[in-house]
Amino acid sequence: MSKTPAEPQPLLALVEALRRLPGVGARTARRMAYHLLQHDLKAAQQLGQALTDAVQRLQHCMQCNGFTEVPVCAVCLHPERDPSLLCIVETPADQNSIEATHGYQGLYYVLMGSLAPLEGTGPDELDFERVLKRASDGVVQEVILATNFTAEGETTAHYLSEALRLKGVKVTRLARGVPAGSEIEYVDAGTVAWALLERKPT
Repeated sequence: MSKTPAEPQPLLALVEALRRLPGVGARTARRMAYHLLQHDLKAAQQLGQALTDAVQRLQHCMQCNGFTEVPVCAVCLHPERDPSLLCIVETPADQNSIEATHGYQGLYYVLMGSLAPLEGTGPDELDFERVLKRASDGVVQEVILATNFTAEGETTAHYLSEALRLKGVKVTRLARGVPAGSEIEYVDAGTVAWALLERKPT
């Protein structure tokens, strides 16, 4: 005789969906699910609607690959940004951290990840051809590699640095003011600002 599940399928599906978030294990996901369903149905409905809207309305910017509702995002279209500077970051969160320093006025390219061969993420998965084409468009004079100081981020920076140098593009890397092993998203704005100022050729 088969055992009847203690929790209904919709609840199990919600827990499994929450588990897909970074840093969220089964116990935390279950706690989140029960909290939303027991104590804050309005928040649960808002969360569901916000996720649906984001998935349906957001797209990747044609120039920087970040998230936007229109073909080209507001940062890329801003007339006061310096098009000769291109900062390459791993995620939109990293871009937000650099923007928070108010010390960078160039443009961006968001990789949406980093090289992780063991996980099957290589140059093709990150569409490096598009990155290289964007960085060698004749307008960009300097590419700042602002990938994280993790093994994956360093590998990504090295790969891009070598490929960009072959195209004659000046390449710099964030200075080591950003601690080794850290992710830019979680570094304070002052440290990121200093790393930008102290960037060096790779």
